[in-house]
Amino acid sequence: MNESSPYKYLPADFRSDQEVKWCPGCGDHAILNSVLKALPEVAEALHYRHERFTFVSGIGCSSRFPYYVNTYGFHGIHGRATAIATGVKVANPKLSVWQISGDGDALAIGGNHFIHAIRRNIDINILLFNNEIYGLTKGQYSPTSKLGKITKTSPYGTIEHPFNPGEVVLGARGTFFARSIDVELTLTQQCLVAAAKHDGTSVVEILQNCIIFNDKTFGDFALSKELRAERTITLRHGERMIFGRNRDKGLVQIGMKLMVVTLGEGGVTEDDILIHNAHEPNPGIHMMLANMSYPNYPVALGVIRDVPDHTYDDNLRDQVEEVRAHGAYHDVDALLHSGDTWEVK
Repeated sequence: MNESSPYKYLPADFRSDQEVKWCPGCGDHAILNSVLKALPEVAEALHYRHERFTFVSGIGCSSRFPYYVNTYGFHGIHGRATAIATGVKVANPKLSVWQISGDGDALAIGGNHFIHAIRRNIDINILLFNNEIYGLTKGQYSPTSKLGKITKTSPYGTIEHPFNPGEVVLGARGTFFARSIDVELTLTQQCLVAAAKHDGTSVVEILQNCIIFNDKTFGDFALSKELRAERTITLRHGERMIFGRNRDKGLVQIGMKLMVVTLGEGGVTEDDILIHNAHEPNPGIHMMLANMSYPNYPVALGVIRDVPDHTYDDNLRDQVEEVRAHGAYHDVDALLHSGDTWEVK
């Protein structure tokens, strides 16, 4: 820690002394490094001391995360990370609460908690590690596994339509959604810092490779820098939606659909390309961006949606203050004697 300021930290200040026990080559290693780089930036930007950070997890490979960061932490049970993170934040609103969940932990058994935290807009940061498989329990299909995926529990291919996490977040009235890829360390760091600055529930989906049970599940667009340049688009607020190795492709909207165009063809110029507005209250364009998939579209990365709204935390605080100031009951005794009473013999 830099002694000149209580908010100046190094990544090493947030790294624990525990041995990291993920499989060699697992995408979780890269995500951990991105988080360790993001936390000092968050601390400095928001004037947070080290002790304000808390990490909460459920069950899964990603849920070992609290052991690997030098912060307060809570390792919960399967699917209940969101409920615990919510309780921590409401009990102590000053804490910066980070929830670590996999696609199974958050969207299967934890799906109900997940959508309601988003609906309530509780000020927590949810990192959704999406490897489209159950890794810790050895390769069963998850709610995000592709239709037809052959796994330990679908030997003839899944017959279930998968969730698109971005669609779930926006459908639950989400105010912040971003997406990155494990190997894009700088982009992941930028998304995490933006999530921390957002007042309300922020969800960052990180497409993460499980080298053992679902290797190269994102290989069509994430396997190399060349593929990522051609088959993904990094969205930045206020900038035109241009992508490609030569920055020669872009997105336009025709009617209710997005279309991929090539600059210079058919008279298309940069002026025709959409400008990304992450702060647009109407989620329609954000939903279209979150739903884009290869090969018809580039996969959208970066901060897709970031809009202000009332938070559960602020509303609860204001309600408590209002009742304390103007409520009819100022102690428990007055409350207990306020209505009809019965004597039980």
